[in-house]
Amino acid sequence: MSEILVLYYSRSGATAELARHVCRGVDSVAGAASRLRTVPPVSAESERPVKGVPDSGAPYATLADLRETQGLVLGSPTRFGNMAAPLKYFLDGTSSLWLDGGLAGKPAGVFTSTQTQHGGQETTLLSMMLPLLHHGMYLVGIPFTERALSTTRTGGSPYGASHVSGHDAGAQLSDDEKQLAQVLGRRVAELALRISAR
Repeated sequence: MSEILVLYYSRSGATAELARHVCRGVDSVAGAASRLRTVPPVSAESERPVKGVPDSGAPYATLADLRETQGLVLGSPTRFGNMAAPLKYFLDGTSSLWLDGGLAGKPAGVFTSTQTQHGGQETTLLSMMLPLLHHGMYLVGIPFTERALSTTRTGGSPYGASHVSGHDAGAQLSDDEKQLAQVLGRRVAELALRISAR
């Protein structure tokens, strides 16, 4: 069984909803299963220890989650065209995996959400790809052979899955956004299975 880590940070729920659809895509592949995890928020009071388990939702990720799984799909809301600080903080703590090549050769994809159509989705997706490249991971995108990528009027990008919430829509994903998130999860899982079959 190839397990794919779906790791995200979410404040308003839209990125978490995308993560659940990525998991559906992973779980639709025979021989693959998703492992859903989140990261804790960060604050100026960084000396205080973080609660070990969140009040609700997915458990917090550990380095063991990254090491034990055969692929990764990473998600964050946009913060001025960049990934959110909690996710960056978590990734900054993965140097031990970089030193021993623990993530090298594993497939990875990325997803994001913004409030506006031009809120920095593609730059946020690219910002999440940079540490994955340094880890030696294979990046997986969404090809234009996926019809929803050409028909979407909300989120969706060849760089990864995305969602545009608008001012009132909140976490309501469009059908195209759901489909593209599932496609991303499926593609990462399929590649993980091909790599493990070598």
